Order: sequence, then C-alpha cells, then structure tokens
Amino acid sequence: MMKMRSLATALALSLTFGAGGALAQGAAAPATAAPAASASSPAKRDLAKRWVALQQDSLDAAARSIVEAPARQLLGAADPVLRSKVPADKRDAVAKQLQDEARKYADELTPVVRKRAQELAQSQMLAAVEEKYTEDELRQVVGFYESPVFKKLQQTQPPIEQALGQKLLAGIQPTVETKAKALQATMAKILGVSPAPVGGGASAPAGSGLKPSAPKRLGAPSADKP
Repeated sequence: MMKMRSLATALALSLTFGAGGALAQGAAAPATAAPAASASSPAKRDLAKRWVALQQDSLDAAARSIVEAPARQLLGAADPVLRSKVPADKRDAVAKQLQDEARKYADELTPVVRKRAQELAQSQMLAAVEEKYTEDELRQVVGFYESPVFKKLQQTQPPIEQALGQKLLAGIQPTVETKAKALQATMAKILGVSPAPVGGGASAPAGSGLKPSAPKRLGAPSADKP
C-alpha cells in the first residue's frame, strides 16, 4: 500500500530501537523552534485522526516486517545446514518443522508489535500531523487519500512497478551475476577459502567454501536434494 511510507518507515525505526523520543530529546535543539502550523481545533483533530487511520495498512506492514526479518535471517542461515547435515529423506520434514516454528514465532509476536505501532501512531504520529499541517492542508491530504484517483493509483501502480522491475532484471541480471561472482571470489580469497560453485555443478563440501544464501520467505521452506 502506498500510504505515507515515510511515516511508516519512521515508525518502524522507532519500534526497532525503542528510543525515538530519547533520540529526539538528546539531539541539539535548533536556535528557534518552528511555530505550529496552526492552533488545534475539533475539526483539525478529526482530520488528523482520519489521516492516521489511513496509515493502518502501512503500520501493519511495518510491524510484520520488524517481526519477520529475524525469522527470515534464521531460516536463511539454517538452509545450508539443512542441505549439508540433514539426510535427504528427512529434509522435507525438518524444513516443515523450521517453518512451523517461524510461523508460530510470527503469529505470537506480530499482534504485540502491531499494538505498539498503533499506540505510537496515536501518541506520536497524531501529534506530529497536527503540529506540522494546517487544517486546510490536512483536508487536502485526507481528501486525496480518500479519493477514487488514489484508490486507482493503489491498484495500478504495483503492476506497473512489477513490469518495470522485470524488464530491469532481464536486462541487467547477467551484469549483476558477473559482478557478484567476482565479489564472491574476492571475499573467498580474503577469507582463505575456495568459492563454492554457484548454480549447477557438484556441490562443494560443507564449510569448504563461500556461497551466498538467499533470504527465505516464511511460507516457502527450502529442502533442495542432491
């Protein structure tokens, strides 16, 4: 969803480090504080609340991202062990067990982080919106986000971006792969190991080489067989 990504990103950082207010207080104060956009009023507060409510999808996405990032990293780190240490006939079962644990973790923690995101939205985002924008500006912004043209933008922009990404990948992938292999070889040389083969070919013994590992999705276990 395209709902004020910058605000959602800022909130995600606040959730991650838990010190948004402390950092702001510790920073050097400007010589003169910027005046408020305008005095608050019931109408302005209502518009600000509507704006914050429109960010809910982005806030939920930020909460999920914060929760799922460590799980994806752990699944990615477990993948080489799964392929090198677990017998082929047991990989599917072990991969499913890992996925189940990752989902259980996400199911338990996501509501906690989402609730915290909602609390911060009410205590920080709402106040910031009221402070930085006039009532007329809020009316224009909320009107845009609630308009049919914005809903159309939400529906049409993702496939446009996806098509662009596919064309970009098709045109640049060989160059990226060549540079990535060169980087892999350089890093392996620095570490004093042999770069593991990428793609087809025989697999190098576990622990004998340097091979990048792609991040894993919570719903897609990897259990490659030789």
